[in-house]
Amino acid sequence: MTSYAGRFAGRTAIVTGGASGLGCAVAKRIVEEGGSVALWDVDADRLAETQAAIGATHIEAFDVSDAAAVARATDATVAALGKVDILVCSAGITGATASVDQYPIDSWLRVVDINLNGLFYCCRAVVPHLVANGYGRIVNVASVAGKEGNPNASAYSATKAGVIGLTKSLGKELAGKGVIANALTPATFESPILAQLPQSQVDYMRGKIPMGRLGEVAESAAMVCFMASEECSFTTASTFDTSGGRTTY
Repeated sequence: MTSYAGRFAGRTAIVTGGASGLGCAVAKRIVEEGGSVALWDVDADRLAETQAAIGATHIEAFDVSDAAAVARATDATVAALGKVDILVCSAGITGATASVDQYPIDSWLRVVDINLNGLFYCCRAVVPHLVANGYGRIVNVASVAGKEGNPNASAYSATKAGVIGLTKSLGKELAGKGVIANALTPATFESPILAQLPQSQVDYMRGKIPMGRLGEVAESAAMVCFMASEECSFTTASTFDTSGGRTTY
């Protein structure tokens, strides 16, 4: 993948779910392209390993479904970085694989708490800092499941649809304030989150992709980094697709 030297020079970013997968790939690129990054993740051990591996400036280990913890992490991160220019919300879980009538209530609540409530808490806490800067980029990671729905994945599909709706609303709220907010809608790509799914579900999702393969994390990371950069200057409250042709709207 092409690297853009200096693209994030002087910029600071928060990346949730930053210890692995897409969050880690995005954070690594931002650092390589001159930015300073704070990684937020619930996995403290892996978070420390990732910080050392990619040269992140700051880490916060906590659960994004805890609004008070998000507020504390925001304060600590602003103190460490000096400011925040970019928020990438990548933290998420798949939840159970089951039909709606059999879906475990505890799994439903957990998926909603992390994928939707947690993302809302992060945006709510960080947006005032971006507005105060007069500049900001927000990238919320949704999914093609939020556009089409995947069977036996009602909680995941519903929360990702919620992320798209929240982002459209947020982007319009901030459109005149120098802050841009967009969502990414990837199809399934190779990442640790696939370990949470049965192979039959992965095969179903691969079969829906016209290109006939899963995505690669680097492909979605490249799109996120464009969305998080100054180059993305006239598109907000929208979605960017990395789905191999599955969703083109």
